[in-house]
Amino acid sequence: EWDFAYMGMTNHPFIKGNYPHHEGIWGWGDVADQTVLMVPHIRRSMLEYHDIVWDLGYSETWEDSTARKPFLYGEKPGYDDYYEWRDRRVLDEIRWYGWYIDYWMEGGLLRDVFTHKLVTKDHWDDLMSKFAHTREELDFDLYVKEGDAPIEPAYDPKCDLITNGCEPVAIISADKLREYDDGPAETAAIAEALMNDARMGKYVIAQEAWDCIWEELIQHKKGPITIAVRPGYEHLYEEYNFSFDMLFEMIDELNRLISKYSSDEWKTKPTAIRLVEILTEHRASVEKELEEIHTGQRQLKKKDFLGTDQREKQRKLKQPQDDETATTVVDAATESKRKIRMRYFTELEQKLHRDKRSEMKQ
Repeated sequence: EWDFAYMGMTNHPFIKGNYPHHEGIWGWGDVADQTVLMVPHIRRSMLEYHDIVWDLGYSETWEDSTARKPFLYGEKPGYDDYYEWRDRRVLDEIRWYGWYIDYWMEGGLLRDVFTHKLVTKDHWDDLMSKFAHTREELDFDLYVKEGDAPIEPAYDPKCDLITNGCEPVAIISADKLREYDDGPAETAAIAEALMNDARMGKYVIAQEAWDCIWEELIQHKKGPITIAVRPGYEHLYEEYNFSFDMLFEMIDELNRLISKYSSDEWKTKPTAIRLVEILTEHRASVEKELEEIHTGQRQLKKKDFLGTDQREKQRKLKQPQDDETATTVVDAATESKRKIRMRYFTELEQKLHRDKRSEMKQ
């Protein structure tokens, strides 16, 4: 969608978009006819999101970083601060993952990111503009007070710009699409979604060429640059681990989605059936990793996704103890400084988000 927004409309048969996630925009105006939902593995999504450190320019020099954003605080946060902030953001992103799926499956129904309750259009707009804020700052109860009238279902008006609306006509596994065993079948599912639309079907290449297209793009990597060509990507699964708390959060969100889309309201819809199949496979792999952590097959390291509790446990284990009664005292001033350092990342992410959109409009 960014190419469309920056360089104008083209005659591409489909547009990759991340809207309404904060990394996406509605960049295609009113030229879309239908949607196909690509569902990535929740764990892979969290790992790829962790690379936001590079998007933020954290690895660059302090001078480069301050040149990109006037920094209000006295010192650049250290990597310990980054790890803490990253863990908190990934916990939030787990909810964004499910919220994104709900948005498209329900045809643009407006919901809160963290509670999944219905929201008003004003509440929705505020969530969109403050995506980098903490879960506490975006708490549902700050917007809806006790005694307020019940919130009526409301839909994103942008969905009216898509000929067939926001609800997808097909569900595709983003991970299977790149796998040698299942990739051709996922490619065929995309082609069939295009074939089934009278406006596009007559332009789709002959079926006997579909496998060849997949082989050229995936096996021979002749297409545009993707995340899969990033150095070390093939080892991404083994390189980083998640703590019990982080994995339980993923399983909780997957359970919610699986339960919802296998309910009586949804269970006869082909798209819901396919979504549940994909998410059930994802849940099984996350549960397997949970067992690997439990048995010690995976050992947690400082750079892993630990969450607040596990990271605090590891920090205390490394602290020298004079005796059994030794304690760590954190005064109010120290805690205040820590919160300021955490805010650095929030402000920087929000600033780059605004700059990106500002450049697009010029």
